[in-house]
Amino acid sequence: MARKIVIAVVGSGCENQPAVDKAWEAGRLVAENGWVLVTGGRNAGVMRAANEGARSAKDSLTIGILPDRDSEASPAVEVAIFTDTGEARNNIIVLSADVVIACGVDDAGTASEVSLALKNGKPVILLDAADTAREFFLSIGDGLVDFAETPDEAVASAARILGSE
Repeated sequence: MARKIVIAVVGSGCENQPAVDKAWEAGRLVAENGWVLVTGGRNAGVMRAANEGARSAKDSLTIGILPDRDSEASPAVEVAIFTDTGEARNNIIVLSADVVIACGVDDAGTASEVSLALKNGKPVILLDAADTAREFFLSIGDGLVDFAETPDEAVASAARILGSE
């Protein structure tokens, strides 16, 4: 049996709108495509929303890569992996993914995940990112950066990247 496709949805642990709503929808669409969702796993912001969205679909598998043993995992995470690596867990998240969807790119943590993904040759889709983030990551992305305004566009882009559209 072939390995399942894994899509990371990353973003702020804050309740930033519209990133949280878009993460929920992206999570749902990831699951509806039969892909596995991996996030930072915490019960906050984009991580919580993406996992809840995925779990709203009929079949889903949600994996949370958490920074430490004291982290509160989202109740929508089916497989919680407590790393005790702090923010270094960002590298584990992106290395585990076939494609990374970054919602909002509005804090340093999310920017670090995008940077780590690019450094490791992983395709990244910036979902509703500010112009400054778009320009910066496009300039360092070596052809690995795509842009989307909606979750539908982000997931269609992921399918195109994966050759499964």
